[in-house]
Amino acid sequence: MKKNVLITGGSRGIGLGIAKELAALGCNLAINGVRPEDEVKETLDMLRQSGTKAIYCQGDVSSAGDRSKIIQGVLDEFKSINVLVNNAGVAPKNRADLLDVSEESYDRLMNINLRGPFFLTQMVAKHMASQKANDSDFQGSIINISSVSAIMASPNRGEYCISKAGMSMMTKLFAVKLGEHDIPVYEVQPGVIKTDMTTAVQEKYEKQVTQGLTIEPRLGFPEDVGKVVGAIVENKIPYATGQVFTIDGGLSLLRF
Repeated sequence: MKKNVLITGGSRGIGLGIAKELAALGCNLAINGVRPEDEVKETLDMLRQSGTKAIYCQGDVSSAGDRSKIIQGVLDEFKSINVLVNNAGVAPKNRADLLDVSEESYDRLMNINLRGPFFLTQMVAKHMASQKANDSDFQGSIINISSVSAIMASPNRGEYCISKAGMSMMTKLFAVKLGEHDIPVYEVQPGVIKTDMTTAVQEKYEKQVTQGLTIEPRLGFPEDVGKVVGAIVENKIPYATGQVFTIDGGLSLLRF
């Protein structure tokens, strides 16, 4: 079955790593991002080289109007959504001590990283439940890309940690609610992944890796996350709704 997948923040970083994997698996892709479509044309063309259909649904997930526009764009093209990958997210513009975090920075991260994904998921969940009621063979799932920051405290980017911890609970809540519709919900917690979001701190983390920061002696790559999402989309990890997949090379493993 060729699944229709909406990936928020899917034109770069971890989202693009996921998109590449799902394109290789033959999924139809709806890539969401905030940039104008002409700026992601090369990315879309690259994804289409595998023969997959890829469309772009421009919009800001923190905007109610944009969320509706994004969903409608997917449905206009593909008629249904089988998989929602909540990947879009931002880091603080400036890493500030916990005692100095501004309300502006806090609100920005909560709106993009948690509030937007929550209400987007709510809309897609209603669509999936309706599809399942009309067709028992319909396969739907929701995959939330959070972070090990959901469980590891970083006082110099506290608002980011709180937003990801909220997404972690959001996963559990939707997993429970959608269980009656046989729609599983999962969480993927990446560690330090080499993307444009982590460019400014990669040198620091590369050095820490040589000093034992991670058990596997390297930083992660977007394709590491993509392979896990691909396995979930292909139903290779059944009977696991509500579970967390930690992709961090052992970063968060307790050691002594």
